[in-house]
Amino acid sequence: MLKLDFHPSGRHFLQIPGPSPVPDRILRAMSLPTIDHRGPEFGVLGLELLDKVRQVFKTQGPVIIYPSSGTGAWEAALANTLSAGDTVLMYETGHFATLWQKMARRLGLEPEFLGLPGSEGWRRGVQADMIEARLREDNEHRIKAVCVVHNETSTGVTSDIAAVRRAMDAAGHPALLMVDTISGLASADYRHDEWGVDVTISGSQKGLMLPPGISFNALSDKAIDTSLKAGLPKSFWAWDEILEANRTGYWPYTPSTNLLYGLNEALDMLLEEGLDNVFARHQRWAAGVRAAVNAWGLEVQCQDPDVYSPVLTGVVMPEGVDADEVRNLIYRRFDLSLGMGLGKARGRMFRIGHLGDCNDLTLMATLAGCEMGMKLSGVSLAASGVEAAMRYFAENAPAHARDS
Repeated sequence: MLKLDFHPSGRHFLQIPGPSPVPDRILRAMSLPTIDHRGPEFGVLGLELLDKVRQVFKTQGPVIIYPSSGTGAWEAALANTLSAGDTVLMYETGHFATLWQKMARRLGLEPEFLGLPGSEGWRRGVQADMIEARLREDNEHRIKAVCVVHNETSTGVTSDIAAVRRAMDAAGHPALLMVDTISGLASADYRHDEWGVDVTISGSQKGLMLPPGISFNALSDKAIDTSLKAGLPKSFWAWDEILEANRTGYWPYTPSTNLLYGLNEALDMLLEEGLDNVFARHQRWAAGVRAAVNAWGLEVQCQDPDVYSPVLTGVVMPEGVDADEVRNLIYRRFDLSLGMGLGKARGRMFRIGHLGDCNDLTLMATLAGCEMGMKLSGVSLAASGVEAAMRYFAENAPAHARDS
């Protein structure tokens, strides 16, 4: 029989950028007995969490909750708003933008992939001026949607979504704006309504601190109106039946009951702390990790400081060093899981997740594991990143630090 909890002592350090560690408080909530998803108690739960989840997306509109991974929410966004042969403008910022583009093609859409050439586009955020220029060329409005990734998990880049909306408005183009914030939600500031997003896609296993298995579509009125005329086939993903059932706190099919218990608890945790405080601690953790990378004399995958991700940091290995071998050694020796390089970055970098259920000492242990592992792998380091991070965290106290 496969033994999943094989760690001999202590706790495994899960420092990939999602799934992130699940807090005990959420695990306890998920362990409650399953109730009737058609019964009165469930309706109360459904209405409560549907109200609270809007606060995290910063929207007054509806948020659809699916029992699926974030990939399902990608498909739902496209299938509910588009028709076969529609052109969609998709911006390449990394591996997950590429996968979304591949999905669009498989659904019978015509994705146009825009981005900086070569590997450069995987080291910077969305260039809103490129989107504006392309939309200005589209005089016949063949482009029906613009699709961008907010926080690109494969590269550690958080793009400026407000700038994308400004670019679309400047071009006077009616395309829908769809944004993937699967890894950004509840870790990086995100504003569905204020930024004029039509469909926001997200998932449970990142900043929401849940296991995988829940995904989301936050909707604008324009997106809902467009869905009434869209021609792509959908049944499970269809918004109309879900929106109708949600009016009373239910779903048109069996929802993931115990994951919804966990979601309700996660929303309570985030709202009790305050979203601004949540975002501030993620920014602080990210700065401490980057201080370590800079002290090591290594490159951060993201090359634009204005769009450094608060969720993860990509660490680029020197030429000739296989990042996956380094990562595997760290896993075997120190029981520490790091994210691998994906797509164009495969073998060139590893990713340190600093999101969700985390603290300074968690990250100090993570950085110590990285530093020891790189030294054992023969990577030449300029100085101690651990000491640099220690200084940063000691000199920059969190806003909620206890004085007594």
